[in-house]
Amino acid sequence: MSALITYFDHLSQGSKLVWIFVCLSFFLLLENFIPLVKGAYGKWKHGRTNLFFLFTTILINALFGIATAGLFLWQAQHRIGLFYVVDLPLIVQLILSIMLLDLVAQYTVHYLLHKVKFMWRFHMVHHSDTMVDATTGTRHHPGDYVMREFFSLIAILVFGMPFGFYVLYRMLTILFTYFSHANIVLPTIVERILGLVFITPNMHKFHHHFERPWTDSNYGNIFSLWDRLFGTLVIDNVNDVKYGLDVLDGEKSDNLSYQIKVPFDGT
Repeated sequence: MSALITYFDHLSQGSKLVWIFVCLSFFLLLENFIPLVKGAYGKWKHGRTNLFFLFTTILINALFGIATAGLFLWQAQHRIGLFYVVDLPLIVQLILSIMLLDLVAQYTVHYLLHKVKFMWRFHMVHHSDTMVDATTGTRHHPGDYVMREFFSLIAILVFGMPFGFYVLYRMLTILFTYFSHANIVLPTIVERILGLVFITPNMHKFHHHFERPWTDSNYGNIFSLWDRLFGTLVIDNVNDVKYGLDVLDGEKSDNLSYQIKVPFDGT
């Protein structure tokens, strides 16, 4: 376990970028073989808009990476955080770290992005996509992503997990983000078994329905546990899902300038 911590402690930024490319490329390729929604669409034009937001996300992540590294150093010096107070085996710390980070830095902030009006205005850009595929996982307005990063800092401060565990969690988040957004259909039995523990592609598609109540459901990123526990899980007929948002112009889903201005247009 100490070797795992050491490996992720020293994982380079280049390796993280390669991981993003590998995960995104894999699911984009898989979409050609087992698509949920069949039919041609302007995949490059659609992906170009979403990949712009990937670029801004990488920049924001780099800036917050400096703050994150400083926070971990400060915590280590002052021994602040749950795992400094409670002595647990490393394997238990690893499992709890991933679960608690997923709860605070994914489920909780995602729930608030839907329920707090000024936060929702930024998050609308993610939901405005009228053709959800793997690239949609990268579609976060800079304001949306900054709020997500602040919640990651809160989770780190509260729990005080090893830095290597946090890096591993971020790598898993990337994998599950592209997996859950991918335009793929899994065999029913695989979907059901995976869905007992994890967020699956079908589960997350309900979250991207164009109107409530489905839009306000299935907030999880890695684990379906939190949606089950807090009563926000929806499982229905995925063929009834219609992507986009009923309060935005669907024809401008791939219009970058329109999407950048969405949080500020008074919608």
